[in-house]
Amino acid sequence: MSKTLERVSPKRYRATVEYDGTDFAGFQVNPGKRTVQGTLEDALAHLGDGVVRRVDGAGRTDAGVHALGQVIGFSYVGRLDVTELEAALAAILPRDVAIRDIRPAAELFNPRYAARYREYRYTIWNGPSSPLRERTAAGVRDPLDTGAMARAASAFIGRHDFRAFGTGDRDPIRTVSAIRVRRSGRYVTIDVRAESFLRGQVRRMVGLLLEVGLGKRDMDAVRAALADPGSMMKPPAAPAKGLCLRHVALRRGPRTGARTNGEREQR
Repeated sequence: MSKTLERVSPKRYRATVEYDGTDFAGFQVNPGKRTVQGTLEDALAHLGDGVVRRVDGAGRTDAGVHALGQVIGFSYVGRLDVTELEAALAAILPRDVAIRDIRPAAELFNPRYAARYREYRYTIWNGPSSPLRERTAAGVRDPLDTGAMARAASAFIGRHDFRAFGTGDRDPIRTVSAIRVRRSGRYVTIDVRAESFLRGQVRRMVGLLLEVGLGKRDMDAVRAALADPGSMMKPPAAPAKGLCLRHVALRRGPRTGARTNGEREQR
C-alpha cells in the first residue's frame, strides 16, 4: 500500500526548455492555440496519470519568441525516474521543443518567482534577404550604426519608468542591469539583462535602438522616453522572431510560490 501511495504522489521538478517559437502562439496556454506550455503539459499528462497539471515558466514569452534557456517547474505523477522521464519526453515532444537538465525541486518551486534575473538576446541580420538566417533574426537591409546604438543603449541601464516601452503591470519601474550591442559580420546582437520586464519591453527597446542605428533618432530620444514616458508614443516593437530568452538565473534561497519580483513577462 505504501508503494502505491508513493507511486501516485506528485513530485516537483525543474528543467530547462529550448524552443523555436515560430509556430507557437507564445509560451502561456491560450485556448484553441498551440503554445509551449500546453505542449509540455500534454506530454507530461501522457507520461503520468493522464491528468493535465500546470507547467510554470520563468518567462511567458510572446508569440514567435524563442527560448534557449527557459526554466520550468512541473509536478509529475508516474513511475519514471529523472533519466527515464527526460528520455521519454524527448521521444514524444515535437521537434521545435526540447527539454533537458530535469532535476528534483522543492515542493512549491515556481521559476517565475525564483528567478534572480532573465537575459534576452535580440538578433538582427543586417544584410541581404536570407530566409534561413531570418527565421530567428530580424532582417534589416540598410547599414546599422552599431556604435550609435551602443551609446544610446547605455541610457537604459539603471532603474527607470518603462511605460513608454511596455505594458502589463501597474508598477512600470524596472531595473536593467546590463545591455550590450555587438556586431559579428552581418549579425548584430543586443543582449539585455534585468530581474524582470514589462510585456513588450525588450522588443520596443530594440525598436528604438534600430531607429538610432538607422539615423532616425539619437540617444536623446532614449533619454526622453525614460524621463517623461507619458509624453511620447510607444516606440515601434521589433519583430518577435529576433527575440530569444537565453538565460534565467535562479535564486539560491527558498523563494517559491510567493510573488517576489513583480515579474510580468510576455516579451
